[in-house]
Amino acid sequence: MPSSNTFLSFYSLVSSRLQKKNMKILVCISKTPDTTAKIAFTDNNTKFAEAGVQFIINPYDEWYALVRAIQLKEADPSTVLHLINIGPADADPIIRKALALGGDEAIRVNTTSTDDYYIASQIAAIAKENQYDLIFTGKETIDYNGSSIGGMVAELLEMPFISLATQFSLNQNMATVNREIEGGEEVDEVSLPLVVSCQKGMAEQRIPNMRGIMAARTKPLNVREPIEAATLTEIVSFEMPPAKSGVKMIPADQPEELVRLLHEEAKVI
Repeated sequence: MPSSNTFLSFYSLVSSRLQKKNMKILVCISKTPDTTAKIAFTDNNTKFAEAGVQFIINPYDEWYALVRAIQLKEADPSTVLHLINIGPADADPIIRKALALGGDEAIRVNTTSTDDYYIASQIAAIAKENQYDLIFTGKETIDYNGSSIGGMVAELLEMPFISLATQFSLNQNMATVNREIEGGEEVDEVSLPLVVSCQKGMAEQRIPNMRGIMAARTKPLNVREPIEAATLTEIVSFEMPPAKSGVKMIPADQPEELVRLLHEEAKVI
């Protein structure tokens, strides 16, 4: 007959499993122009011309932040993985693609803004409501290269923030994060909850499979209206980089002419 100690041990094991809190991860995803898109501006150079442009999930969000979150969920299937996008309905196709890769459900805040503080405020409001343990962003978007959303979200939520992460591992409630610094690498240890911006090294790109694509059609995509938040910046105008000048060919037997041009015209020597 089992001893009382055996029953106590079994009870403790069952109780601890019942009390275990499923980890909740939020991944921020943005819609950006494909890297091969031809860039142009309209309305007196105040708006990006979207006609004919192919849009994709921001690569830093997809390849590194989202895929690393999916890997964490694969290691612990009880993990809840949500996606968030701040944008209008035309972002839905890229959200569905992200769900096809492996997210459980997505949230789209139905608003349009280029102000980082406003966007971070919307993300922070959803994150606070759902009490996420871990928030991943890409290190930046490839259209505006702002690199500020992750830090702002962390500040608004009063969470630690680690940027430019190249590796991430988790042992229960303790994260170990490798990040790039000037001339080297830094290793940080921090307990959850935590906000991390991700870059190359965090994971490898994945392609949605047919099962994931089919499943994504029925996964929840919850549309929320934005909260009131300040807009601190506005885009005044865009401009294209100056056109490159033509190349001057100098005969190999005239090195003195090359030196003269580098000195007088290019002014590099």
